[in-house]
Amino acid sequence: MIKASIIGATGYAGGEILRLLINHPNVHIEAINSNTYAEMKYDTLYGGYKNIFEKTLESVDLEELANRSDVIFMAMPNGKAMEFVNKELLNQVKVIDLSGDFRLKNMDLYEKWYKIKHHESKSLKEAVYGLTEWNRESIKEARLIANPGCYTTCSLLILLPLLKENLIDPKHLFIDGKSGVSGAGKGLALGTHYPECNENIKAYKVAEHRHTPEIEACIKDMTDKNIQVNFTPHLVPMNRGILCSAYTVANQGVTSKMIEQVYDHYYNEEPFIRFRGDKQMPETKWIKGTNYCDIGFKLDQRTGHLMLFGVIDNMMKGAAGQAVQNMNLLFGLEEQMGLNQIPLTI
Repeated sequence: MIKASIIGATGYAGGEILRLLINHPNVHIEAINSNTYAEMKYDTLYGGYKNIFEKTLESVDLEELANRSDVIFMAMPNGKAMEFVNKELLNQVKVIDLSGDFRLKNMDLYEKWYKIKHHESKSLKEAVYGLTEWNRESIKEARLIANPGCYTTCSLLILLPLLKENLIDPKHLFIDGKSGVSGAGKGLALGTHYPECNENIKAYKVAEHRHTPEIEACIKDMTDKNIQVNFTPHLVPMNRGILCSAYTVANQGVTSKMIEQVYDHYYNEEPFIRFRGDKQMPETKWIKGTNYCDIGFKLDQRTGHLMLFGVIDNMMKGAAGQAVQNMNLLFGLEEQMGLNQIPLTI
C-alpha cells in the first residue's frame, strides 16, 4: 500500500484528493495536515464524511511526515510549497505539488507573473511537469511533480496535437477560458462572494493571468515553438468545470478529416481523453466529477478559422484527478486506478 499524506487537506483541491484516495485500492491515507484546523476531526469540519472518514487533522511537521509517507500531496497557496521542498525532503519522499511554484522553469518569469520571490532553484530544475498524457515517461521517474494549472491543462490538451503536426498557424492563437468559482479556492474575496458572481459572468485578470506563461512555456517544451497566446479567463456562476475555446487559423489545405486523424493518433488510447469530433460540442456537465477531458472542434470553411473546444472538471483533471493520475504513474500502478468515476448527471 502507498502511504499518502495531504498538506492542505481542508482546501478544495486537497479535499478532492482525499475524496479520491479514500476509495483508492492501493493507498493508505497516512496523514491529513492543516495548521489552521489541527486537532479537529475531518468529519467535524466536513459533515458529509461522518462514518466514512473520521481521521484527525495534524499540524505540519514535514520531517516527521516524510518519515511516515511514500508520497506527499501539497495543496497549498502559491509560494508555500517552495518553503518545504528541498533536496533532503526529496531524498525521503515523492512530492506532488498543486501550486504554481514548480511549473515555470524560469525563476524570473515566475516572479514576474506570481509577484513572489522564488528561492528553491535546485528543486525547480528537478521538477517534472505533470501533464500526464504528454509527459508520461518523465513522470514515472520523477521525485517532484509540478501538477499543471487547470486552464493550462485544458488549453494544452486541445492545442498540442495540432501544433505538433503543424496544422494551425501559431501566430494567431486566442484562448477563451471559462471556469467555475471553485477555481478561486476557499479564500474569501469580494469577487467570488455569492451576490457578486451569481447571475453574472465576467472576464478577469485580462492579459495578466498566471496560466498564460505556463501555456506558452509548455508549448515551447513540447513542440519547440515560441508562441505568444492571447488568453482571457472568465468566471461563470457554477461550482466547478472549465470550458476552453481556442480560436486559430487552419493552415492551407487542412481539412476536418485531417484534424480528426491527428486527434485520433494522439489520443485514441488515452483513457481520459474523449474526442467528440465536429458534430458534438463538449459540455461541462458531461465531465463533472470525473478526470475526463472532452474535445470537439469546428472548421469554418468560409473563413478558414478553426475553433477548438475542451472541457474538464477544474477540481479533477485540472487538479486532484490529474495529481492522483500522476501518483499512479510514479508507483507503477494502472493510470486509471481510483479514477473511474461516472459523470454526475445534474
